[in-house]
This record gives sequence, C-alpha cells and structure tokens, in this order.
Amino acid sequence: MLKIRSLEWSTSRALSFYKNVIKTKKPIIKHIGEPLITCRRPEFNLHCGDKKDENAKFGSIPLTSDGWHHYKSKGDFFIIHPENSIEDVTQKPEYNQSFENYDIHPELCINLGGRLNMSRTTFIQHKAMPMILDNQHTLIAAETGCGKTIAYLLPIIQNVLKRKHTIDKDEPPEFNMPKVLIITPGRELATQIGEVCEDLCHGLDVKTKVLIGGHTKSIMMNPPINQIDILIATMGSLSKLITTNIYRMDKVRHVVLDEADTLLDDSFSGKLRYILKRFPFHKNVKRCEPNEVATQLVLASATMPTNISNSLESIIDPSTINEAVSPYLHKIMPNITQKFIRMRKSHRPAELLKIIKKDLDRKRPVIVFSNKRESSDFVSIFLNDHDIEACSMNNSLIEKIRRQQFKKFQSGQVNVLSTTDLASRGLDTKRACHVINFEFPMYISDYIHRCGRIGRYTSETNCQVTNFISGMNQLNLVRKIEHAVRTKGILPDVNANVTKIITDKVRKEIENEERAMLADIKNKP
Repeated sequence: MLKIRSLEWSTSRALSFYKNVIKTKKPIIKHIGEPLITCRRPEFNLHCGDKKDENAKFGSIPLTSDGWHHYKSKGDFFIIHPENSIEDVTQKPEYNQSFENYDIHPELCINLGGRLNMSRTTFIQHKAMPMILDNQHTLIAAETGCGKTIAYLLPIIQNVLKRKHTIDKDEPPEFNMPKVLIITPGRELATQIGEVCEDLCHGLDVKTKVLIGGHTKSIMMNPPINQIDILIATMGSLSKLITTNIYRMDKVRHVVLDEADTLLDDSFSGKLRYILKRFPFHKNVKRCEPNEVATQLVLASATMPTNISNSLESIIDPSTINEAVSPYLHKIMPNITQKFIRMRKSHRPAELLKIIKKDLDRKRPVIVFSNKRESSDFVSIFLNDHDIEACSMNNSLIEKIRRQQFKKFQSGQVNVLSTTDLASRGLDTKRACHVINFEFPMYISDYIHRCGRIGRYTSETNCQVTNFISGMNQLNLVRKIEHAVRTKGILPDVNANVTKIITDKVRKEIENEERAMLADIKNKP
C-alpha cells in the first residue's frame, strides 16, 4: 500500500513538473532568409526576411544590448551580419560608367587606370562629377571608401585644364596664386590627397602643392615663389600664410572642404568663415561671364551635420548647393561583419591578443582604435611585448614619424596599426581587413568613420569590425546602433560638432550644480 501511494505521488509530481515545463517553454521562432543579427540568446536573433517595424521608436523593441547594464552580462555578444541578399543599388550598370563618357581629358583617364587602378565610376562619382564639371556648388555626402576624393578631384582638374587652354591661355604666369584650394582638418589627409592629385596630374601641366603644419615659420621667414594650380592645406597653416599674404587667393575658382563636418565644427568654424568670406560664391557660377570672378564651393564628407545650412548661411546661399547623396549615408555599412562584445576592462588586453593572433595567422592586417593616445601607446607596447610587431600612430608623435608609422602599415612591413581617431577620417587603408575598437568611440560619427577604414572600394572582402564594450556610457550608443539595424533606419545623432556637445554637457553640469546649491540654501533654516 505504501509503495502504491509513493508511486502515485511521484507520478503526480512528474506530471505537474512536465506541465510547468510545457507552459514555460519558449515558442519556436521560424526565421526567414539570411541572418542579420545573431547572439547568444536565440530569441533575439533577426533574419533578413523577418518582419521589421521600421517606425518603431527607440526603447519600444527588445534589444540584445538592453540587458548589458547588468554585471552578469559580461561575456555576452551580438553580431551584425552583411546583407548579401539585399541588392546593392549603387552597383547598377547605369552608375558604373567609363570615365571617358564624362568628356574627361584622355591623359587623366590613362592616369586613373594606370596609377590608381580605376576604370569605371562608383555611384557617388556618377552623381557628383556632372555637377562639378558644370561648375555648380556641390555637397558630396556618402559612406567612407566609395571614391569621394576622385569624385571632386577629377572634374576640378578637368576644369582647370579647360580654363588653361581657353581663358588663361594668353595670361602671364602668376606665382603663389592657386586656382584650386582644398582644405582638410588633418595633415595625413592633406598629404594623401596631394599624392592622389600628383598621380592624376602626371604628365599634365597642372602644379600641385601641399601645405601642412610644422613648417609655417620657416615659410614665413623664407617665402617660396612657385607657380601653383592646386593648393591642398590644413586649416592652421593656411590661415597664417593667407594672413601674411604669402599665398594670395585672388585667382581661386574652386574651394573644396574635405571632411566638411569636422571643418564646420565649432573648433574650426571661426577660422574657416574668415577664409571663406574672401571668395565670391555666386548663386549660379556657370552663368557668370568668362572674365567675371566666381568661385565654386564643394563639400565632401562621410557624415554630414543636419544643421549644415545654418553653418553656411553667412557664407553662401544654402539653396544654391546641389546634393550628391548616397543611399547608405548614416547607415551601418552593409558589406562588413560587426561584432559587439560586453566585457570587463581588465579582460580587454587578453581578448585583443587572442583575436590579433588569429588574424595574423590568416594574414589579415588589423587597425586597433583607442580614444586616447595613452591607450594607443599601451596597445602597441603590450602587443610588441607579446612578440606581435605593431606600430603606433597618434598626436603625441611628430608629423614625420606619424607618416613613417603609417607607411610601415601601408607597405606591409607591419600588419598591426594602433591609433586614435587621428587615422579614422579620410585615410585610404585598403590593406586593412579588421578594425578593433579597443575603446568604443564616444560619438556615432566616429564609429562610422572607424568602420570606414575597411570594406572600401577595390579593397579586401570579408572585412570585420570587433567592438569591446566595457563602460556604462558606451551602452547607449550600442543600443542606438542595434536599434537602427533592427528597424532598417539611419544612425541617430551624427552631428559631429564635438566642441558644442562637450560645451553643452559642461554647461548642463554647472547648471545642475547651481540648482543643487540653491536648493541647499533654501532648505537651510
């Protein structure tokens, strides 16, 4: 009898346990198409064919990174996969044309193919080049690595050549008076544009000059006398040499702001406005008389502030600027894999070492980004101490050594580059296959530019970004990125006005402190 009762009791327990399991069992989700987001917990996976709410507000849909504020989330991850099944609209045949179809000088086309290995246009080149050839004010806004430099350089050089053989044909040579001015925020980018310009102008009667900081005093003491057609300069050196009239801007007919969002940042905008107000930006440059002085404005960047019209309205009528915009602007790059890993700060060096060893075994060059130069130096020292040759590139090094370090990476002498955001904008890093954010960036615009060091036009395929997420302040950015992917939306808060962001943050902190002090005074008897 006792045995029968115990058997009945154990059977009832088994049945109740089974029922509870059935009740709590998670429903099986059927996914359609290739994976878009995968993670440790399958219920958060997303596939290309799954239903997406494109109008879902931030915070209204569950995200993998929502739980990353908890200390037990260390070791969790999610991966954003390339959308191979989605048709790349920029690769349609009508956009990939021969450069000869744009009435470009034959020698320029030869230099493009022979020296730069380019024979057909990209989407953004197809959109921007006719506007610039037509002397229209143009804004080029497109993802990194899609050929923006060629998109403005090629038509401008063509216009310079055309003018030389027509309007300026009988004019005597003029010295230190360029016809084209290209302004950049950094020395490395200025040097790179100068090299591309030299390749394009090889064998042609077009003189180029690069002006970067570090030599300004010697130039002022012993001014050069050169015939210049295209002047490429950083903001600091240019403002000094224009003020002293060593370089005169009277004959400038084309002004280019490369990395325009950085140049329009509050940290540069005062000097920039002072320089730009020298130029007559007519509403319709192409309708000006041949002898009338009129200057064309071209802006180019991979991230473009939403308030750009406000920044330019004191210089030019924003309605006269024509836009050449990529459909992937301010979106996650669709051709690279991006992995986000939640981890402790103390675990980052060991994880970095493990990942880089795998990459080097597969002969994949790596760029490691940090937010501070101290961290960048630490990474390079740490890797070299573990028998991995790495070079460091940050603002603590003089320009000549920075250039040497970057050249080591570009030439294949070293396969690991440890750097700060100094190398995140504009630099052509076609060798790189993997970007590791040892320290996750503070702003989404910086994340876009860092990712743009890989997956560039004519660069390696199967590229990857790996992000180490350690600080609580980084989680909000990660959640915004994941939300944008899940809703097929654009990345928010891409305004790159870092100076204004920091100033506003400090101002709010001061205001909060003042309010707290006033509250304490009121509460005192």
